[in-house]
Amino acid sequence: MTLAPIQVVVPIYNAYHATKDCLASLYRHNREDSVVLIDDGSDDDRIQVLLGSYKEKCAHWTFLKNHKNLGFVKTANRGLANSDGDTLLLNADTLVSQGWLKRLQDCVRAVPNLATATPWSNNAEICSLPVTLRNNPIPENIDALAELLYQHHQPRYPEIPTAVGFCMLITAQAKQQLGLFNETVFGYGYGEENDFSLRAAEQGFKNVLVDNAYVAHIGNQSFVEKGLKPNQETMNRLLALHPDYGQQIDVFIKKDPLSPIRKSITDKIDAF
Repeated sequence: MTLAPIQVVVPIYNAYHATKDCLASLYRHNREDSVVLIDDGSDDDRIQVLLGSYKEKCAHWTFLKNHKNLGFVKTANRGLANSDGDTLLLNADTLVSQGWLKRLQDCVRAVPNLATATPWSNNAEICSLPVTLRNNPIPENIDALAELLYQHHQPRYPEIPTAVGFCMLITAQAKQQLGLFNETVFGYGYGEENDFSLRAAEQGFKNVLVDNAYVAHIGNQSFVEKGLKPNQETMNRLLALHPDYGQQIDVFIKKDPLSPIRKSITDKIDAF
């Protein structure tokens, strides 16, 4: 089966230094891929200069701008609606690695009824490696680590209760059946990816970990600009829609079904 290329969408709001590093890593690995950069009304003038420098050298990249700040959820939805195919939402405070996008495409081919897919990261809650639920240090050479992971680990694509929004693939089929993120409830951000994942599971779709892919994540740079952070209000919004969410996560954390995979990886790879 031949699949259409995955379109990468990066919502951007200020966070100049993190965004600069993110775009440099994308240029290194994905300059020939379909990448959509959406400036969500940044008021840091350096962002426009930065984006302009890539317009001149990335013919396959698309540059969009919100004339006022709409927040992550509406900006992400603009990106999701930009393509009828599979979309990879990527935070602007990430660093992509060698082969990362191909690993996500391999997962789409391998997993039926796929809704979302999330790679490993240093800082990705249940998808954190080597230690779960921790902000681990970013490896010195993420490209070398990614190659070792690909060479020495056969992916199992284990199911997880929710995608993690720092790097979240959403399939075309899931978009068509479920719609997009809930803008009304989740406003500027936090919780929208959990809600989408839970709605997907209720409809028989799968949320999986791409356990042979790695993307580094600094964490919360654009949200810090607006003074946003996850809190009890975030959880209350989720629980109003999905009353069993807290229990599902607690059970997953206690069972820790990803533990054998993490151990298998760290036993083979000493780059962490």
